[in-house]
Amino acid sequence: MRRVEHIMGLPISLRIDSAFDADTGDDADPARRAAVAADRVFAWLREVDARFSPFIADSEVSRLGRGELEPHELSADLVEVLDLCEEYRVASGGAFQVRLPGRGLDPCAMVKGWAVQRAAELLLAEGVTTFCLNAGGDVVSAGRPWRVGVRHPEQADRLCAVLEITDGAVATSGRYERGDHILDGRTGRPATGLLSLTVVAPSLTEADATATAAFAMGADGIDWAAAREGCEVFAVDAERRVFRTAGFPVAA
Repeated sequence: MRRVEHIMGLPISLRIDSAFDADTGDDADPARRAAVAADRVFAWLREVDARFSPFIADSEVSRLGRGELEPHELSADLVEVLDLCEEYRVASGGAFQVRLPGRGLDPCAMVKGWAVQRAAELLLAEGVTTFCLNAGGDVVSAGRPWRVGVRHPEQADRLCAVLEITDGAVATSGRYERGDHILDGRTGRPATGLLSLTVVAPSLTEADATATAAFAMGADGIDWAAAREGCEVFAVDAERRVFRTAGFPVAA
């Protein structure tokens, strides 16, 4: 089963192979079970967008940003997201920042990876064992090796590398899709020093947040990301030099 929807400002695609955990669910037709699981995934992602988008006036994030909510009134999900944001702010020395002057509260850099990882966990809970969930190029997969391309940062029709991912996630940060949208929280200015940085990690929460924080740090972010437990890194710096950790899972 394959499905694509446009949510959170980007295309999100889901592919489910015909593989289910025999201990989960009933004996219903696999195609119907896959459709039900997909419905729940996309419903969850639409819910996240409605609740956490800073571009929706009545979202929980927008209301918090305007000071309309007290800390004790926040949902457990938003508390979790904000705690993760603080963890990465501290770990990156302030480069990863969701509260910048002139922009208000904007946790989008954390929300996407966190939400898509939760969607993957929902699939597993539904008994789906083999799937690939792709959110604008950031991917979480399970069940078998999946091939994932890393786009060339300057040539849209070329790849820098092709990965083989099984039961893990990959995320890339760069300026080629949205320009200088990643700011260095230490300066408030667009991040410099890198053209793109890709992280492979056990979860998309980790992969996406690490890639964003490392890109915001500039060239120093390569070693920082590579030193994080469970992370493998591929990066192209502003001088067009390529860096790759030994365990980065390039396909044969």
